[in-house]
Amino acid sequence: MKQINRDILKLAVPSILANITVPLVGMADIAVAGHLDSDSAAMIGGIAVGSMLFDLLYWNFSFLRVGTGGLAAQAYGRGDMRECARIFLRAAGIALACALLLIAVQWVFVSMAFAVVDCTDQVRELASMYFFVRIWAAPATLGLMAFKGWFIGMQDSVSPMLTDLVVNGMNVFMSIVLALGISVGSFHYEGIGFAGIAAGTVIAQWTGLLSAVIMLLVRYRRRVFSGLSRADVTDVFRGEQTRRFFVMNSDLFVRSLCFIAIYIGFTTISARYGDLLLATGSIMMKLLLLFSYFTDGFAYAGEALTGRYVGAGDKGMMRSTVRWTFLWSMGIALVFMMIYRFAGMMMLGVMTSDMAVIDMARGYMPWLLIMPLVGCAAFTWDGIYIGATASKDIRNAMLWAVAAFMLTWGVGIFALNAANTSGDAVYGMSGACSSGECFAAACSSGATRYGILAMHILMGAYFAHLLARTVYLSLRYRRL
Repeated sequence: MKQINRDILKLAVPSILANITVPLVGMADIAVAGHLDSDSAAMIGGIAVGSMLFDLLYWNFSFLRVGTGGLAAQAYGRGDMRECARIFLRAAGIALACALLLIAVQWVFVSMAFAVVDCTDQVRELASMYFFVRIWAAPATLGLMAFKGWFIGMQDSVSPMLTDLVVNGMNVFMSIVLALGISVGSFHYEGIGFAGIAAGTVIAQWTGLLSAVIMLLVRYRRRVFSGLSRADVTDVFRGEQTRRFFVMNSDLFVRSLCFIAIYIGFTTISARYGDLLLATGSIMMKLLLLFSYFTDGFAYAGEALTGRYVGAGDKGMMRSTVRWTFLWSMGIALVFMMIYRFAGMMMLGVMTSDMAVIDMARGYMPWLLIMPLVGCAAFTWDGIYIGATASKDIRNAMLWAVAAFMLTWGVGIFALNAANTSGDAVYGMSGACSSGECFAAACSSGATRYGILAMHILMGAYFAHLLARTVYLSLRYRRL
């Protein structure tokens, strides 16, 4: 048991250290947007919708990380370094082709997206500005997905940790400098405003890709790639393993579409109720996913070790991996329930200085207390099933999750409408606003009692999707 725990922690801790910086990027972007202009709700909404557009794009290609990680881990477990190299080349080639396609269709994509996304004209203009700058990081972003999946499959969580630290640290620094400016001694730079947030991300992604290439050459050039022949490279998209790669990734593509339906649905539904509730929903989602960046460390460890032992045919070690990974993950859940309980309001103050947004978000804080247990289980199961390359179960779990999300939302809104809640009643009856100034801000932003209650239903729908994933994958584990 000591050995399996050492293996889990060896893989999980570097991933957690890297993941800690991930929410800081989103928080920094929102914080910078929230301090750029007096209309911080619109700025935050622009970041939320702009980020949502990239989620809509990039989640479609998450198989570059997920599929690559599982297959590489199993090849590593078999001791087949030649196949490990081929898996990387295949993923990197597909990543480059997909990125070039995204750049080519960027204008068409934005036009189609805003035909469905309902938001104010100001938010739409800001989100479009953000998108057209950040899209030039697409080759680096998709390339990093392939690198990260392959590193994890090779039982190496240090290389992706260093890469993520470079990307996220550079992202925070450059976004602040380019958006707000900087003064050092006699040097003074004014900054370029809102567009600087996206420009900082572009610089960070390309810097991260360069660092990943360097680590690949230093650590794996001789060990993995020295045995490759020219035929291996030219035939990388042929053969049974290539067919398996694409069959598996067709299931993972469906999984990605399901994630898009839920997360994009959350943002677009929030946008229906005005900029104040859109900003509130965006901040709550950032805080909601904060614990996942810690749980993902153990999910990655479960993925790497499960794939390794599946490849080696060691069922006993696979079962031990699952058991101990879950114990560590549930510990993380309990820690975050305490953090949300005692430091939740402080986190809101870090995200924005707009008192209307802070007071509005206060009413949704109880949701954060119940999410971690179910969410940690769902994320951990994902890692285990990815390592086992059980792509059909992963796909089916997300199909059930979408059904749970939509059903909860639909039934909740039907009940809300049936209760004859007035859509014009201004939110002010629940006491969430603690000051007259805040209440006036809520009124001027168009926040209604109907919208506030609808956001509670939306939070419940998100909880239902996590529960559906956890229940389905738990029931399927015996069969796995």
